[in-house]
Amino acid sequence: MSEFAPICIYLVISSLVSLIPLGVPFPFASNSSTYPEKLSAYECGSDPSGDARSRFDIRFYLVPIFFIIPDPEVTFSFPWAVPPNKIDLFGSWSMMAFLLILTIGSLYEWKRGASDRE
Repeated sequence: MSEFAPICIYLVISSLVSLIPLGVPFPFASNSSTYPEKLSAYECGSDPSGDARSRFDIRFYLVPIFFIIPDPEVTFSFPWAVPPNKIDLFGSWSMMAFLLILTIGSLYEWKRGASDRE
């Protein structure tokens, strides 16, 4: 169990660091809504207009996709956090294959001009 003590300490500290800032504003917040405009629906400061079921341009979805791609990359890179003498040849090559697939996907998106702005 002593091997997992640093991980447990890290989890406790990271939970506190993330939850304390979320709880600090509550004692200072007021429950009275004096401005009814704050409760009205808005879209970037203008009144909502048009049909909510209209089609969006595909470029609208590319921004979230660009932010989602690094998440599995970081997650699946954790096996490289072990000392080099502890990871076997299969682990090294599987990580190389994973990074190769990500590189090919990134080059494909770049070639297709997915990140170009108009």
